[in-house]
Amino acid sequence: MATTPSIKVFGLCGSLRRGSLNAAALRAARELAPPGMEIAIFEGLREIPPYDDDLRQQGYPPPVQALRDAIKAADAVLIATPEYNYSVPGVLKNAIDWASRPPEQPFDGKPVAIMGASPGAIGTARAQYHLRQSFVFLNAFVLNRPEVMIGQATSRFDAEGRLTDEKTRDFVQSQLVALKDWTERLRG
Repeated sequence: MATTPSIKVFGLCGSLRRGSLNAAALRAARELAPPGMEIAIFEGLREIPPYDDDLRQQGYPPPVQALRDAIKAADAVLIATPEYNYSVPGVLKNAIDWASRPPEQPFDGKPVAIMGASPGAIGTARAQYHLRQSFVFLNAFVLNRPEVMIGQATSRFDAEGRLTDEKTRDFVQSQLVALKDWTERLRG
């Protein structure tokens, strides 16, 4: 019996906060991943320095190189983003800016799914749409549906950061199934 090749997903949280709802959403995604999908969550966002092209000209700093290598090695990317001031958090945008510089920009042709959790009602919709704009330029293939915007997220996670709301768990799982299918179709 043939086994389905595993899809390796690079998970990136756009928040540095220890109790981040978006980090909790990524952990839930890792737990809910369909068979044949593995999600590795990047833990080095805090170490990424502010983007500086003079520094880049000297070579990528080790945390940035680790980020680029992890994205390149993955079959797909899953980003969980908060929304700050109606847009993408600076630390997430900074990491994307670093990772996307030449040579061999690792988002090119890569399937990407975006999710977000927020205490507010619309669950990071504006930040997600801004990320989509960036990924158009980077030639990444963003999954269109389902969009996962976890509004009023404080009521959907318990005190330990576990996603307890069944409808939301089902929605996250449906996005992961769609990401797996999307990645397999893009592999050709």
